[in-house]
Amino acid sequence: MNKRTLLSAALFTALGASLPLTAGAAEFNLKLHHLLPPKAPAQTKMLEPWAQRIEEASGGRVKIEIFPAMSLGGKPPQLIRQARDGVVDLVWTVNGYTPGLFPRTEVFELPFIHTNNAAATNQAMFEMFESDLAEEYSGLKVMFLHVHAGQAFQMVDMDVRKPEDLAGTKLRIPTRTGAWVIEALGASPVAMPVPDLPQSLSKKVVDGALIPWEIIAPLGLQDLTDYQIEGHDKTRFGTTTFQVSMNENSWNNLPADIQQVFMDNSGPDWWKEVGEIWTASDDFGIDLAVKAGNTHTTLTEEETAAFQEVLEPVVDRWIEEVSGQGIDGAALVKKARELVAKYSN
Repeated sequence: MNKRTLLSAALFTALGASLPLTAGAAEFNLKLHHLLPPKAPAQTKMLEPWAQRIEEASGGRVKIEIFPAMSLGGKPPQLIRQARDGVVDLVWTVNGYTPGLFPRTEVFELPFIHTNNAAATNQAMFEMFESDLAEEYSGLKVMFLHVHAGQAFQMVDMDVRKPEDLAGTKLRIPTRTGAWVIEALGASPVAMPVPDLPQSLSKKVVDGALIPWEIIAPLGLQDLTDYQIEGHDKTRFGTTTFQVSMNENSWNNLPADIQQVFMDNSGPDWWKEVGEIWTASDDFGIDLAVKAGNTHTTLTEEETAAFQEVLEPVVDRWIEEVSGQGIDGAALVKKARELVAKYSN
């Protein structure tokens, strides 16, 4: 090797040592898999900012690559298994896509437990997590749980003012507790992952869906429905619980200081902020529908109370069912209601 080659090699080495680490040079490269399109608020407003905060707080040692729309394969109900089996490092998913795995957390999906404040419900879940919910998440390290703004009626061509208006209709819902709500209203539940909803509405496979406003924009529901109906003061008829969780081995392989970065950016303030993010996305969705010419119906207090009376047996049904698994459902309902009220105030 001549002197010029030696000099060039030495210069290259020196320059390389002085350059900052790039994203590709992160020590810990993690894959996060989820079911919605890349432009959905779940990714742009929640997952991307969360990942960015962790990457920055780690000084570039962590890189979280997000794979939307099941782009790594499988169906949405398989996300939990993918996380537990280590197929991916992280998932964002709907708890209810795997019925029976998270029965305690289901308490927050019941009608009139969550009403109209996603931030309050998220904070209630955070307070109950270690004492009441954590045992359901074996094989996972939960980063955070959350709800969306709550279930409301989005109907193709009919307004809804009272429970009996829904008798004989077919409505989409992703969770078993939501199915119970629909059955109590005299309608037929049709289970499907949310990406399948637009085609089902366009072909009138379903007459509507019990689903929040935030999904209007990413799925174009303003063009597939004419009516959006919710209770008094934005009251909703149940909600859906979600989780962002990491494979347990992926978590255990992280050094303590990096684990602390995740915890610092996934604490109670973040759970509350996530609720606020979903509420803002919900407001955007309903504004879009109204501007498209849809009818936004807000029920009166009396009309909302009629729905509450019809749906209270759903709560009793859940309490009775989980008691067969050794779970004190009545105590969970009482505690969840008290904490949601506490944080709502």
